[in-house]
Amino acid sequence: MLRPLQELFDPSRYPDLLVGIGSPDDAAVYRLDDQRALIITTDFFTPIVDDAYQYGAIAAANALSDVYAMGGKPLVALNIAALPPDLPLELSKAMLMGMAEKVFEAGAVIAGGHTIQDKEPKIGLAVIGLAPPDQLLTKDGVRPGDVLILTKPLGTGCITTAAKNDKADPADVDEAIGWMMRLNRTGAEVAVELGARAATDVTGFGLMGHASELAELSGVTLRMEAARIPLLTSAMKYAAMWTFPGGSSANRLAYEPMVRFQGEISEELRMLLFDAQTSGGLLIALPSEKLDTFAAAMQTRGEQWWRIGEALPREDVHIVVVG
Repeated sequence: MLRPLQELFDPSRYPDLLVGIGSPDDAAVYRLDDQRALIITTDFFTPIVDDAYQYGAIAAANALSDVYAMGGKPLVALNIAALPPDLPLELSKAMLMGMAEKVFEAGAVIAGGHTIQDKEPKIGLAVIGLAPPDQLLTKDGVRPGDVLILTKPLGTGCITTAAKNDKADPADVDEAIGWMMRLNRTGAEVAVELGARAATDVTGFGLMGHASELAELSGVTLRMEAARIPLLTSAMKYAAMWTFPGGSSANRLAYEPMVRFQGEISEELRMLLFDAQTSGGLLIALPSEKLDTFAAAMQTRGEQWWRIGEALPREDVHIVVVG
């Protein structure tokens, strides 16, 4: 969509725009000076859960995640809201409060925003963060030998779709909501502290889509072990029911040619690897010698994570998934 704008905004004319249209990543980055770079992002979406407060918290966590995926610290956020004129006021307040309390948890502040009327609710945030330019996590920083770390399990797409169709157990939905409401703050902080140079967050393009972007921009192949990839407790149950959102099928169509599956991997699991996630975890490429320190730091902070593979020199595909 933005590719035609590259001719107008020639990167050579904007040397302080470190990440922009010409170098797609999770957020834009603009260098202020040698010590500070602004990270700018925006995201919003329609409801994926019934509870208004949880919807707001998930929308905020999802928007903030792009700053964390770049290795930054969120500073300021602006509300984005499209709300039906007949929506009960208490629901609008609950959505906004869910977003506000998640921003507060992130240590940032909401400084305003913009609201319009629309038939279907849509909420999210525009977020500005800050990071040292030499500590950014970008999609082109993966090197052969790096280990691949994922900080949240997969399956939110098929579970929330099952819920929309009244096919999901409330306990299963609650587990998915709990993960979607979690900030990616700790994983990003530890990765930056240990000198990681590459990360992305797993959202609408699914694990395979976002991993493929890392591989392409970094000139590597990512090898993943299917048995190590974490799934929500009930993910395989709903995958067997094939309650995937349309985006998951689109992801598979777009990215499967870039993936080679080896060994026994069920159709359900393959599809989960393409499942469109909301507020998913970070996929971090970490120098292998830092793995033990990363594990200790995450354990100290009470955070879960999974080692799912490693980066290899470029082969004929972006990703190899071994069963």
